[in-house]
Amino acid sequence: MDWQDIIFKFVGGLGLFLFGIKYMSDGLQKSAGDKMRGLLERYTSNPVLGLLVGVGVTILIQSSSGTTVMAIGLVNAGLMTLRQAIGVIIGANIGTTMTAFIVGIKIDAYALPIIAVGAIFLFFFNKKKLQYIGQVIFGFGTLFLGLSLMGGGVKPLSKLPVFTDFMIQLQDQPILALLVGTVFTVIVQSSSATIGILQTIADEGMISLMGALPILFGDNIGTTITAVLASIGATVAAKRTALVHVIFNVLGSIIFMLLLPLVHSVVLWLGEGVNVRMQIAYAHGIFNTTNALLFLPFIPILAWIVTKVIPGKSQEIEFKAIYLDERLLATPAVAFGQAQHEILRMGQFARETLNDSTNFFFSRDVKLGELALQKEALINELNRKITDYMVKINQQNGLSEGTSERASGWFQLINDIERIGDHAENIAELSEFSMNKKVDLSNEASSELKEMTTLADKTVERALFALEHTDAQAAQQVLDYERELDQMEKKFRKNHIQRLNQNQCSGSSGAVYLDILSNLERVGDHSKNIAQFVMHEKE
Repeated sequence: MDWQDIIFKFVGGLGLFLFGIKYMSDGLQKSAGDKMRGLLERYTSNPVLGLLVGVGVTILIQSSSGTTVMAIGLVNAGLMTLRQAIGVIIGANIGTTMTAFIVGIKIDAYALPIIAVGAIFLFFFNKKKLQYIGQVIFGFGTLFLGLSLMGGGVKPLSKLPVFTDFMIQLQDQPILALLVGTVFTVIVQSSSATIGILQTIADEGMISLMGALPILFGDNIGTTITAVLASIGATVAAKRTALVHVIFNVLGSIIFMLLLPLVHSVVLWLGEGVNVRMQIAYAHGIFNTTNALLFLPFIPILAWIVTKVIPGKSQEIEFKAIYLDERLLATPAVAFGQAQHEILRMGQFARETLNDSTNFFFSRDVKLGELALQKEALINELNRKITDYMVKINQQNGLSEGTSERASGWFQLINDIERIGDHAENIAELSEFSMNKKVDLSNEASSELKEMTTLADKTVERALFALEHTDAQAAQQVLDYERELDQMEKKFRKNHIQRLNQNQCSGSSGAVYLDILSNLERVGDHSKNIAQFVMHEKE
């Protein structure tokens, strides 16, 4: 028996299979546009809707782990509640069964021509949309080529007594089979891959359907490790979301293991006349769909359980626009007042982002950096929502000429606040670069930056106060602070160039330092725009 040939074909086939799934998934995501995250965020108002969105997004991106990790990220950022995420995760488990059904279609013999068609789209068309379609087709063909290679690799093992005895043992010991499926999926980090391998081995006649079912259930338990890893270092709510995924799959596997003979009979009845690959796909679909129907009514109880298991106050950001109400558009003056409140709230997020990013630079606390980037994402989303709302206000006829002019002014302020968030994001990214590249500033440079960040924060704080209270005195303070920031930036820039000339700082530290100075100075510029608007309002 040529062990080298077996190992090379199996490992190479597995690599091609994983590449095919990933490449196809990337192509589907690109061709569908950057809308999956938005779908998850906007259309999960109730558990049933969340389930349907989870199914749809997972079918689109061909990765339940991807959907689950996305949901955890949205919970971590405060864009989705725990209950909403539970529905999405349940739906993601149903959506992932699509891959097993794709593998169930035995078209291995056509893998190479499918790859050729994909290559034509990729290399002979300039239109991005067609290239993405080519990527999907190429990945689809590669997936089956990998399966074919794996099948050819493991075929000689069917004549090996040790292997056949082990497979018979798995059929006689379902608990061991469950553990094998779990461990293998934890190692490979893809339930789609392990289920694909299981379908291939069963197709070669090495294991019966009865022996394959516990391994299949174990694969579903193993896939939860991705969600657990994604929740490490995340918020309490994100950890609870990952635990829901674990509970869903573990309890589901226990129920199905207890009903194993019945499940086997149902699959044989449904899959009568189809190949064993498709029968395993049916079993996978039955497992996740039945689980979903069982757990969907108990989402509030699941949320309560994980809250008790993982105690602690969940630091969730109040993301949703709390002041924008479509019903108030009928009275534009009132709607405008609500929009002003939301803009001020957005401004507070911008200030918090600036503080988090500058504190990240000095403390090297990764959580502060993540928090800054999450809040900046929230600012961008609020920017979009407020802008849409303001456009609708301007389209109404009930605003007086003076109020309409004021509304236009506030409309411009949204951009200034959003730009403060952008500069804060730049500082967070520079901080991350400094930490990863071990860039250190001299004590003098560090002291100068602290002085300027403190003044920048005061400038933003006074600008927001002036805007909220239409306070001309506070607005004047902003203008004074902004001039001081300009002078600081020039002075500190000169100081740093002198330090560079005297070899007191490295070139990389100098670049980071000067970039942060520039971002802080621009924060002052946008604060000045807010102050000038306030002073114009007072005239």
